[in-house]
Amino acid sequence: MTFESWSGSLRDLDQRSREIFRRIVDSYLETGEPAGSRNIARLLPSPLSPASVRNVMADLERAGLIYAPHTSAGRLPTDLGLRFFVDALLEIGDLTSDERTAIEAKVKTGGAGKTVENVLNEATELLSGLSRGAGVVVTAKSDLRLKHIEFVRIEPTRGLVVLVGENGIVENRLIDLPPGLPASVLTEAANYLNAHIRGRTIAEVRGEMEKRSEAARAELDALTHRLVEAGLASWGQLPGERPGTLIVRGRANLLDDLRAQEDLERIRLLFDDLETQRDLIQLLGLADSGDGVRIFIGSENKLFSLSGSSLVVSPYRDQDARVIGVVGVIGPTRLNYARVVPMVDYTAKVVGKILG
Repeated sequence: MTFESWSGSLRDLDQRSREIFRRIVDSYLETGEPAGSRNIARLLPSPLSPASVRNVMADLERAGLIYAPHTSAGRLPTDLGLRFFVDALLEIGDLTSDERTAIEAKVKTGGAGKTVENVLNEATELLSGLSRGAGVVVTAKSDLRLKHIEFVRIEPTRGLVVLVGENGIVENRLIDLPPGLPASVLTEAANYLNAHIRGRTIAEVRGEMEKRSEAARAELDALTHRLVEAGLASWGQLPGERPGTLIVRGRANLLDDLRAQEDLERIRLLFDDLETQRDLIQLLGLADSGDGVRIFIGSENKLFSLSGSSLVVSPYRDQDARVIGVVGVIGPTRLNYARVVPMVDYTAKVVGKILG
């Protein structure tokens, strides 16, 4: 069916047909089972015989909105039908003040030390716990601009490099310290780096320090120079030096509602794609192509082998409105979209506010 003929079929649906279609979709989203004409007839606000319901269901099937999964009289929505439902019939409610407070508290738990990894882990666990699916976060390569660095001794031969970004993000890395290292060396190394890092990205600072290597040796004593180099080396593990990162929580949720062998195969392929972090750039691009929440349903999108699954995502942005990552939910096509959409949207806003 062409797009034009499909759109025309939808426009031709009368109120009774839309109401029956909505009941079929609502039943599917709640139970995952095909809906029969007798059950639908009992749910309608106006009396209608099962025979009349069957006639309408036949029209909906010809329009490509529903199908019969087997020889029973029950019908399920197609991916096309779900898309029509989401775009034209879905009534998205707003989160309550208590739900907003709970989301903020959960995500900010990870932000207590403002480490990027903790914030994103809390966000994915939150989305997984509140939906039937798996919470997912994708981060873009970070261009974290630096503000301050400190060296803190925590054991006689162990220390922390504490790096603070201009946006308030804090990253800590463990380093080895030479035995008997004076406290004055920690201060001198921090002062030297702070004189050169402010407003620069990690990559820019490392390049500058490489250029100044000989000058640094002349300006610093041997112990201080060793500490500066150790601090620089520890930055190699920071998020700003990695490309995209994928975090997924709650994969077990995707196994809770399998009904057939093909469902298991779909989930296996999805897990394989998640393990290999396939198509991260595409996911970021999809979210960046529009504002707010994007919904991808079943076979209409091949990202993550998602045929048979749905993906609800929203970008989060830095203070310059640049997309720096995506949060969302992956799950079966019978996700509770009315609940998941505002939840993903608000979580993205909270994450963006904390990180960007």
